[in-house]
This record gives sequence, structure tokens and C-alpha cells, in this order.
Amino acid sequence: MPNLFRKWFKYNLLKSQISLLLFLTITIFLIILIVSITSYNTSKSVLQEQLNDPQQQMLQISMNFIDEVINESNRIATEVALDDHVYEFLTSNEQNSYENITGIYKMLSSFINNSSIIKSIYVYDMNRGSFVTIPHGYSATKKTFVDSQWTDVADELKDKMMIVKKRDVPEGAKNSGSEITLFRKILIHGKFKGLVAINLKEEKLFAKINPPTLTSLDSTRFIMDEQNEILYSVSNYSVDKKSLAESITNLKKERLGDFTYKDETLLASQLHSPVTGWQYVSLVTQESILAKSRRVGHIVFLVSLIALSIGLMAVLYINIKVFRPVFRLKQLFIMKEKDISKQGLNELEHVAGQLIHDHAHLAKTLDTIKLEASSKFILDIYQGEVKSREEIKEKWNDYFRDWDHHRLVVAIISIDNYSSWLSKFPSTDHSLLKFALQNIISEVLSERSYHKCVDFGQGKTAVLLQYDGSGDTLVHKFMKALSTAGRLLGFSASVGISHSKQKIEDIKEAVLEAELALGYRMYKGYGSVIDINECYDNPHHSIKIAPILEQLAEAIIGGDETQGIKIVEDIIQEFRNNQYFPTSVQSKINDLIHVIWSEKHTEIQGKTKGMVLDQVTTSCLDDIEELLKDGVREETEKWKKQAENKESILCEKMITYMEEHLAEAIGITEISESIGISVSLASQIFKEKMDDTIYGYLTKLRIEKAEELLLNTDKKVATIAFAVGYQHENSFIRVFRKYKNTTPGKYREMLRNKKGALAE
Repeated sequence: MPNLFRKWFKYNLLKSQISLLLFLTITIFLIILIVSITSYNTSKSVLQEQLNDPQQQMLQISMNFIDEVINESNRIATEVALDDHVYEFLTSNEQNSYENITGIYKMLSSFINNSSIIKSIYVYDMNRGSFVTIPHGYSATKKTFVDSQWTDVADELKDKMMIVKKRDVPEGAKNSGSEITLFRKILIHGKFKGLVAINLKEEKLFAKINPPTLTSLDSTRFIMDEQNEILYSVSNYSVDKKSLAESITNLKKERLGDFTYKDETLLASQLHSPVTGWQYVSLVTQESILAKSRRVGHIVFLVSLIALSIGLMAVLYINIKVFRPVFRLKQLFIMKEKDISKQGLNELEHVAGQLIHDHAHLAKTLDTIKLEASSKFILDIYQGEVKSREEIKEKWNDYFRDWDHHRLVVAIISIDNYSSWLSKFPSTDHSLLKFALQNIISEVLSERSYHKCVDFGQGKTAVLLQYDGSGDTLVHKFMKALSTAGRLLGFSASVGISHSKQKIEDIKEAVLEAELALGYRMYKGYGSVIDINECYDNPHHSIKIAPILEQLAEAIIGGDETQGIKIVEDIIQEFRNNQYFPTSVQSKINDLIHVIWSEKHTEIQGKTKGMVLDQVTTSCLDDIEELLKDGVREETEKWKKQAENKESILCEKMITYMEEHLAEAIGITEISESIGISVSLASQIFKEKMDDTIYGYLTKLRIEKAEELLLNTDKKVATIAFAVGYQHENSFIRVFRKYKNTTPGKYREMLRNKKGALAE
């Protein structure tokens, strides 16, 4: 029996049809087997990658929100530490002065009332162990202040100015349990004198860490501090958070990873805050990720079996149909002469004709695919998708094998003032006009054996050609092509030409050279043909216009149209005179655009600014200058109108009140009351319009007035301090040193010496 089966198998195997059928069957079976084995792992990898992005985004949103809150709280703690009343509290002999304690209490109340995140604020004197807090008030010792167990945090600060940590609040305190508290040092003359503690509302601080209810995945999110203690966590399934935190500490500091916890694989996404040092972690159970994947795998396997059955049936059917003409041809070729006369050659002619037709169609399809693939290859080089020299050479041999070994040149043709071109012609004609431009270029270069045009988008077309002649001849050909295009199509274009390259691997460098040469259109004007050889002799000096940009911003904000236009003209003229590299000029023009179309005017953001940036990339300096000058005219007019609106008037009234009451001990409350609005609204309006806080602006006015008195009078420093609203000379000296980096006495001496030198 085995011998009989072996003979039968060998007999059928020798038949070509049966061999082909067996080969196809085994191939299909192996493919299905590989798909069934790899589907689970592939789906696992894909699901993990797809899940990582939203997890990372949710963690990033939460971390950014918390970091902003911490930074704002740290700023408030800094202002508390620098307050004059706090300074007097830490340094005066009579610490419980009613006036001073009341001043601290008002300041702390103002910060708490203006913040939705701050619960309470403590000021602690390390030397005397006393406290001033909101809402508890003044406590002379730790014994009379219940919530005082946190004072040993001073040892943890060491070289740090600020830390944020979770602490326990003892029984008997107003809010017992635990709190997230920001601690900041108070330094006086460089010595550690006290602490500011800002207790934050956890429900507000962690508001962005929402429970993961958007999906059915078993997931957990939590935040750990630098000591691996869990500060906050949310979860939609039961989990031992403490044990889980111990396991996650063994995970490396990658953004994505997985680890095993209690016989369960968890996918971890994590971020580390640069502000607090906290670790934000999102965990998803792999079982919940792959629950549907397994079901899909089973369905895929079942479908694969069905496909295998259908494939076998199809192979059998195709075998019968496909090989029938072959059998006919074979019979026709081996027929005897008498048989041919009976059968005729009609069937053979039909089969041969069909084969020739199919071959021609396939050849045409392959040529089309090869043409598109070769264009994409050049486009990929321009976009940086093909980087290695080996890859360039390999693909060149695939797509340009029939090109000979002449030198290669790359030219990039760009439609001049492309944004205006888009609006000049109907959108339905854009593709047709670009195609016509390419045809004109191809016609002019037709005497070359090989050249190829590739559309780079945004009005750019690249031409790759073989060329061994002189550069002047090639420039002349492109000038002829552009002249013809301008006459027939009604628009102009410019060309940048690279060096000729001997090696195929240097095509990428040639593309960059052509792009660089094209950039000199801004100097040479529209319709230019620029060889890269004309570019290297130009200077590479760096452009420094930062101070001029500040002057331009001041002119626009001040509504000085004449000065703004003059600054633009001077900058553009400097570009013309020095012929800087186009990339450097483009960068500075972008800076000019951002200054002119200031972000303070939200109505011109987005589309308008983007259109301006796009327009200058294909324009000459003359058009760019006019565009910028028009922008200056529009923006100065907007700033003039803005200065007349209600909020600007309110700011002016606040500034006038500050100037008239500069010698008085006024604060934000008095200033806001002078115009009849709340402190928070006054602070918001002033910050938006003046880009400074009310307190900061008042301080600057006082310092400026003090400068005037120091220069023009012989009054004592203490007298000047009272004259500009400071109740204590030391407070005035400290603030003056902060702004001028020197004491008032030395500053007076410096100003008078300078004045005397100028008089001589």
C-alpha cells in the first residue's frame, strides 16, 4: 500500500499542472499560518502604540495645568516673602504690632481671595517660632498654633528655594487630614529667616486628573512625589495603590513601558514634571487592551480557513480555465499536418493575440507606475524622507537605470509672488497652468537626452537633467523658457540652478543648492535665473536687528506710523546693501512680521499672519517692503483705536491716580477703588493692557520719582523714601537695589558724576 501511494504521488508530481496546484496550495497555507500566528502580536503592538498617544496627552494636560498652578503659587509666595510687612515681622523687636499684623493679614487675604486654588497661607519666623496665618491669625509660639508640625521642612529645603509636598494635618486643626503645601524660603540679607507655606486645594489642583471613564479599559492614573509617595490617584477598578507604586519605581525612566504586577501585565505611560519633580503615571491592564484583539484573532483565523477553502477551489477552477488555451496550443503544435488542416489556426491566432494585448497593457501600466515612483523619489529627497546616500543610489538604479553617466544638475522653478498668483487665476486653472509651465520647460530642454520635471507643490517645480555643457548655456535655456511662459501664460517665475554633480549620491546636495540659489530672487527680482555660482561670493554676516525690532514695536504700539515705516525702510535697505544670505533675511523678515502683526490683536491671528508669511517666501524685497509698510499702517491705526477704548481709559485713570498719590501708602485696593471696580478686575485689565501688574507699575513709578529726587535735590534717602510712598527707609533701599543693582546713595553719586562730566 505505501508503495502504491508513493508511485501515485510521484506520477502526479511529475505533471506540471499538479505541481503548480500543489505549490500554490502550500504557499497559501503558509501565508495563512503566518497571519494567524503573528496577528495577536501585531495587534498587541498596534494597540499599545495607539493607546500611548491619548494616555500621554491626558498626562501632559494634567501636568501642564498643575505646573502652571505651582508656578503661580510660587510667584505669590515670592511676593509674600518680599513684602515690607513680612520683612518687619521677621526683623522688628515688637513682632505683634497691630498695624504690621493687620498689613500682613490684608495682603494674605488679597492673595487668597484672588485665587481659586489657594486654601490658606502661613508665614513662619524660624528664629522666634511665631506664625502669621490666614485664616488663623497671629500665634506667638508653636504651642498656640495647632498646625505647626511642618516646620522641620526647613531641613529638607537645603539649597532649594521651594518645594511642594504632601503633609499630614494634625487633629484639632481646621482642615485635619492631609494637604498639598508649597514651601518657600524667606531670605533676609542672604540668611534663612523664615518660611512661606501655601496650602492648596487638592480638588482644584488635581481637577484635570479625571477618572478614566471614556473607555471600558481597566486603567489607573496617579501622581507620585520624589519620595515615591502617592499624592493623588484615580482608578476605575480595584487596585492596591501602595504595592503598585512600589512596582512602578522599578520601571526605567522611559515614557512608555510595561511590567508585571500580581500576574498581570500593565502598560505604563509616564511623565516627569520639571517644576515639581513629580511622576505622572497612567496604567492600563493589557488584558483589557487585548480583550477584543483575541476575539478578532479567532475571527481572522476562521476567515483564513474559509479563504483557504475558497482559494483551493479558485486554484482548481483557474487551473482548468487558464491551462485550457495551453493545452490547445500544445495540441495545435503537435498535430499532424492533416489534423491542422481540419482544425485550422483560428484558435491559436486568438490566444496569441490576447497574450500580446495583455503584455502591452501590462507594459504600459508598469511605465506609468515607474514614472510616478521616480517623481516621488525626487520629491522625497526634497522633503528629507530619503537621507542615506546608499538609499539614494539604490533607488536611482531602480528608476533611472537607462540614464547614462553624464553629470547631473538640479533646477527649481518657482512661480513669483505665489499667493498673488493663486488669487489672480481661477482655482480650476491652477493645475493646468502649472502643467503648461512644465511642458514649456521640457520643450526648451528637449535637446537633452534625459530630463525630468517633478511638482514640489506651492508653485515649485524641480527639473533633474543630465548636462555637461557650460553654466551660461543652461542659464540661457531657462531664460528662454521663462520668457516663453511669461508671454503665453501671463505670469513670471524664477529659477535656481545647482552645481553639476558627478556622483548620483550628491542629488540631495544639488536640491539644496538649487533651493539656496532660488532664494536670491528677493534681490534679483522676478523672472530671474540664478546659478549657484553667483551666490557663494556674497557675505555671510549675521544680522542683528533685535534693538530695531523693539523700536518698531514701540512705534506701532505708540501709533507712530511715520517712524514705523522709516524703520521698515531702513531694515530693507540694509538687506539690499549687504546682500545677506536669503535664509537669514527670511528669518528676520519673519521676525518683522511677528512684530508688526502683534499677537495682542487677536483678530489678525491665524489665517492672515499665515498668508503674510507664505507671501514673502516667493516675493522680491520691493514687494516685501510694501507689504510690511502696509502692515505698519494698518497696525498703528488699530493701536490708536485700541488706546481709545474703555479699558485703556481705565488703565490711564489708574496710572493717573498712582502718580497723584505717589507719596501715600496706597495699594491695589485703593487704586481699584479709585475707578470703582474690584481688585481682581482691575488687576486683570491692567495686566492685559500694560503687560505688568499694578504693584509692579506702581513700584516703577516710585523708583523713577526717587531717581529724579536723588539727582535734583539734596534730600536724605529717608526723606525721599517717605516722599515716594515707603514707610521705612530699609524697604525703599531694598526695592531700589532690586531695580537698579545699587543703593540710592551710590546711585545719586553716579548720576551727579555723570552730569558733571557732561557739563565739562
